[in-house]
Amino acid sequence: MLSQKISRRAAMLGGGAILAWSASPASAFLQKAAATMGRATRASIDELIKRMTLEEKAGQLTLMASAWGGGIATALNPPTENQGFPKQIEDAVQGKLTGVFNGNGAAMALQMQRAVMSRSRMKIPLIFAADVIHGHRTIFPVGVGEAASFEPSLAERTARVAAFEAAGSGIDWTFAPMVDISRDQRWGRTMEGSGEDVILGMIFAAARVKGFQGRSLADDDCLLATIKHFAAYGAAESGLDYNPVDLSERTLREVYLRPYKAGIDAGAATVMSSFNEISGIPANGNHWLQTEVLRGEWGFKGFIVSDYTGDEEMIVAGYAADRRDAARIAFLAGVDMSMQSGVYAEHLPGLVRDGLVPEAKVDESVRRVLAAKSAVGLFDDPFRRIDLQREKARSRLPNAIALARESAQKSIVMVKNEGNLLPLSPSAKIALIGPMVRSGADINGPWVVYGDNAQAVDLPAGIREAVKGKGSVTVTQGSGIDQPLNGGIAAAVAAARKADVVLLAVGESERMSGEAQSRTDITIPPAQQELAEAVARTGKPIVVILRNGRALALKGAIKNAPAILVTWFLGSESGHATADILFGKVGPSGRLPISFPHESGQQPYYYAHKATGRANPPGPPQEYKTHFRETLNEALYPFGHGLTYGVVVYGSLALSTPRMGWDDKLTISTTLTNRGKRAATEVAQLYIHDRVASITRPVREMRAFQKVDLAPGESKTVRFVLSRRDLEFVGVNNRWIAEPGAFDVWIAPSAQAEGARGSFVLAAA
Repeated sequence: MLSQKISRRAAMLGGGAILAWSASPASAFLQKAAATMGRATRASIDELIKRMTLEEKAGQLTLMASAWGGGIATALNPPTENQGFPKQIEDAVQGKLTGVFNGNGAAMALQMQRAVMSRSRMKIPLIFAADVIHGHRTIFPVGVGEAASFEPSLAERTARVAAFEAAGSGIDWTFAPMVDISRDQRWGRTMEGSGEDVILGMIFAAARVKGFQGRSLADDDCLLATIKHFAAYGAAESGLDYNPVDLSERTLREVYLRPYKAGIDAGAATVMSSFNEISGIPANGNHWLQTEVLRGEWGFKGFIVSDYTGDEEMIVAGYAADRRDAARIAFLAGVDMSMQSGVYAEHLPGLVRDGLVPEAKVDESVRRVLAAKSAVGLFDDPFRRIDLQREKARSRLPNAIALARESAQKSIVMVKNEGNLLPLSPSAKIALIGPMVRSGADINGPWVVYGDNAQAVDLPAGIREAVKGKGSVTVTQGSGIDQPLNGGIAAAVAAARKADVVLLAVGESERMSGEAQSRTDITIPPAQQELAEAVARTGKPIVVILRNGRALALKGAIKNAPAILVTWFLGSESGHATADILFGKVGPSGRLPISFPHESGQQPYYYAHKATGRANPPGPPQEYKTHFRETLNEALYPFGHGLTYGVVVYGSLALSTPRMGWDDKLTISTTLTNRGKRAATEVAQLYIHDRVASITRPVREMRAFQKVDLAPGESKTVRFVLSRRDLEFVGVNNRWIAEPGAFDVWIAPSAQAEGARGSFVLAAA
């Protein structure tokens, strides 16, 4: 087994590598001043490219998983043999790799980089990447949970801390943020993005890019951000991971492409292509998508990397004949860098020599990659982010833990609170029941490579700390995630009978959400449902604490509980943050970024659906109208829904004018009043509906939102401003247009609430 210790000699060799680098031809070329590429000019990069062999060029376009993985990455990408890491170092020295991902921190990076900088012919620094999705060592809520905060500045701050920690461990580049619109909750990767709404997705995409990339990519606390997965991965048929996507170009442009564009406009340096096909063409081989739209229309200047073996997978999909053909198709489509499959290293040189791929196009891709390496300062100092002492010094600092608690608090959504059961008194006798009471498990959530559940504050610890010296807490698991426990229900019922209130902690495990975790039935597993029904029969008041990475169809005793908190996977400070909400130390302020359906069979369900010509009017189902046999075509808990400990009342809607000029702006306002006895944070949401258009429009579309803090008895006026551009849609020629006519408008607390409602007319030009 390879030693994972860094000796004093190794550290000295690292210093020797720096000296070797400073004297190398690459250093001389790339330490010329430039305004557009950091210290490396285009001319100096071109000089390097001229000196490279075809094999070395292909190596700069080849990224592999680290043979010495870090944390959970060891299980995800285990070395194939004991000599895996030494062999990988030799590949890097020979110019066969541009870098590796998900490695074992600064120790791994130091060994690889010093070998390349001291022994390789070109001495081009490696780049180190990782899946830093919702935190590095300090873990923040999963993406969809953080989006529930409706606070993009929070996402920017958590991404900033994640970058600070990750860059301290030798990482230059993160495969985040994921910005796919998720409108089918069967899809496991819902947890990674920002939900179903376009505007929310766009705003959070930009915020996370800015957080990861910071003020300057060359700073040693910043990472290259990656917008993924390009494109429309969240629209996979049946919510089945890796499945095809079949969309009209209009829907693609109007809904799915916009968050990617927002992230790129915010400066994202890289883009990752997606696994899915769109209308029969795999994304990795889609020239229109990768080159004509991304580069041509949007002007993207960074590089595109395939997802893990995504290019090679075109073979099984029936789009490429073999590995050589897959390399040719993906590269000519516009994918600059191949991840993990090795098809570029294996076949690009031969494809160039056979005249099937222009060498000038290979040079352009290499140029983009080298420019990115220059932008993050690797040509100035290949060891910029590799520092063993800094790695430890930056990990889980007090300000990071405090931010983890704040972000977790703001991510929790209270969807139900009958009889003001919450907040609880800390002097109550509490029975904490359910499989989510287990310590060290299912707390951080999916897609955590470097975090440790053992370091996360679990639910029992958080609640016990909150009631210390006042009430009492008994903890009973009651059931497993998927399986009953012998005697578990009996023990849970006994605990419930002795308590004043039951906290029922149920939901999904980390392995039930995330990549490759599609579900046909998005309900609570039967073993947990049976536990809930038994506990409910005791007659004790129940607060359901859901742990989940997607919207769920709630049933029976869980659905009927008087109080329900949606807590997602909250990360490092999960237990503290949940207790803060339960006992009123902090009021709930989160809102749902995804719609909770009545039934699994409603999927895909999203609030911005079309009315159809036979919409069911308000009230019970009517014959031959749009509804299922079992339920109406609406949500149990809609997008934007969330309660506070205050009582917020919306006043009437005020418009600056009932007739908006073509080139004018319209101000829409209402007054919010907190008539409760506790402070409240309200999320006022602006929705529109175009009544008649050349393309039928959704029943509602959110255009903006504001978070408003209200003291008891306080009133505040919220104002939104609309322009003609906010009323545009993709027309019959797939171009953005606005049309004069009547519009409904709401300022409301959710996509199904009336709130303050009115209408206006957009006048013709």
